[in-house]
Amino acid sequence: MNLQQFHQSGKEVSTKLMFTGEGKVISLHIEKNGILKEHLTPIPALLIVVSGTAHFENELGFSREISNGDFIEIEANVKHWVKGIEECELILIK
Repeated sequence: MNLQQFHQSGKEVSTKLMFTGEGKVISLHIEKNGILKEHLTPIPALLIVVSGTAHFENELGFSREISNGDFIEIEANVKHWVKGIEECELILIK
């Protein structure tokens, strides 16, 4: 299966659970200018960019443009959000 075929086209943001075990692996697709709205995660997570470019921000003032191969460690219980600078595929591990 290919990540680009994993998500419904036309949706601004689409998520799909890929794997569960001790934790979860989630595929995330964000369209250009799409926004994954502000939210919290109760446990630490790792966000990896597979393709495209996005902008990650959190309530602590951390702000970073991320692209192919970049990753962000997401702190537990810190509000954060992601905007697609261009169409992007990401993997979230938590």
